[in-house]
Amino acid sequence: MSAASRTPLCSTSRNRSRRAALTAAAGGAVAALLLSACTSGGTAGGGGDTNFVMGKDGISTAKKGDRVAAPDLSGKTIDGKQLDVAAYKGKVVVLNVWGSWCSPCRAEAPGFQKVYQDLQADGVQFVGINTRDTKAANAVAFDKQYGIGYPSLFDPTGKLMLRFKKGTLNPQAIPSTLVIDRDGRIAARSLAALSEEKLRKMISPVLAEK
Repeated sequence: MSAASRTPLCSTSRNRSRRAALTAAAGGAVAALLLSACTSGGTAGGGGDTNFVMGKDGISTAKKGDRVAAPDLSGKTIDGKQLDVAAYKGKVVVLNVWGSWCSPCRAEAPGFQKVYQDLQADGVQFVGINTRDTKAANAVAFDKQYGIGYPSLFDPTGKLMLRFKKGTLNPQAIPSTLVIDRDGRIAARSLAALSEEKLRKMISPVLAEK
């Protein structure tokens, strides 16, 4: 075989090697990205069989008979007080996972405070879970800046978020918002920042339940 006839084979071999290397590199980059996304908020995964439905608006809901109880969510708040979400049983609880470093959290904060003020008298309690803030002072400054009047548990390492079972309406992003019914069961979830309008739409069906 002449040198000329061998050249295309060598070139093809080198091209295949380059393509394989690029594919492996891309695969590694995707794996690293997914790992980062799964661990950045200290959240549990959401795989497995589910008993909830996601609407076109991105809000997932569970029927009354298919809901699971929220886990133990208790501990110190960002201002050093003790709080147990279970103490609010009998009320509709809106649970918001947030961080002072999170731009979408800053965007939704004024709307959350407004809805909290409007619905507090109707038996709706808001509770935050502040996560990935290394200092509680950062979270306190955030609340002061946006006039937040409801309490937030301080969860810098995401341990509280890991208490939610896989396959349930668990928080998997920052921000995440859950609506917990009067019996302490998770009724709805959003894994994105919410406008005031969407937040009200998410709460209303649960609040209307008897």
